[in-house]
Amino acid sequence: MFFAVITLFPEMFEAITAYGISGRAIKRDIVHVHCINPRDFAEGNYKRVDERPFGGGPGMVMMAEPLAKAIHHAKQLATQAGCEHVPVVYMSPQGKTLHENEVHQLIDYDGLIVLCGRYEGVDERLIQRYIDQEWSIGDYVLSGGELPAMVLLDTLIRRLPNTMSDELSAVQDSFVDGLLDCPQYTKPDHFEGIAVPEVLKSGHHGNIEKWRFLQRYQRTLERRPELVEQATLTTLQKKWLKEFNA
Repeated sequence: MFFAVITLFPEMFEAITAYGISGRAIKRDIVHVHCINPRDFAEGNYKRVDERPFGGGPGMVMMAEPLAKAIHHAKQLATQAGCEHVPVVYMSPQGKTLHENEVHQLIDYDGLIVLCGRYEGVDERLIQRYIDQEWSIGDYVLSGGELPAMVLLDTLIRRLPNTMSDELSAVQDSFVDGLLDCPQYTKPDHFEGIAVPEVLKSGHHGNIEKWRFLQRYQRTLERRPELVEQATLTTLQKKWLKEFNA
C-alpha cells in the first residue's frame, strides 16, 4: 500500500517507518511511506508556508500554493508506483470520526495521500480543490495533524495481509465485530494474589472461546454500552449469551 504524507515534520514519522509492525511492513516492501515537506515547494528565501489570516485573528494559516504543489508531487509518486486509486485525505477535527468500518473501506484503496495541518489550519480553497476526504480521530484539538496521520497509517498497515506474525490477532482485535477485547493473561499463574482464570489453562478451546466472548460482551456492556446494539454476533455467540442470561 502506498502512503504519501505531507508534513512540516517528516522526522516524526520515524515512529511509523522504523518501529514495530509498520516498520517491518516497510522493510518487507508491503508498504511504502513517502514524507513530503511542503517547505520544499515554497518560494522565497525563508520558504514560508504560512501567513496571517484574512479578516484578522490569532495564529497563522497554511498557504494553499505550496500545499498544492506538494500534493501534485505526491500524486506523481503514486503514479510512478502504479497506484491509481489514491485519494487525498486531510486530518482535521472537523472531519468524520474514524471508526472500524471506515478503516476497512480505506484499506481497499491503492494508497492515501495524507495532509497534516498545522497552526490555525489550511486555506479553505486548498481543501475545496484538492481534498477528497477529511478524517478526525476524536473530538479534541492537537497541535497538528501528524499524530492523527500516524494513527491512521498504523491502523491501516496492521490490517494488510502478511504484516502481522499472528494473522488472527488483527481479526480478534477490539471493535472488529463491534465488541471490546477480552482480558488477557500471561505467566506467572499468580500475581499479587490474583490467579489466572482456570478456563484459560484448561486446554479446552471451545470453553475458552465461550469465556472470552462472554468477557468481551460484558466488558463492552459496562464500558461502551452504545456499541453492544451495533455488534455483529454469530449464531453460536447468541446461544452462549442466551445460556449466560438464563
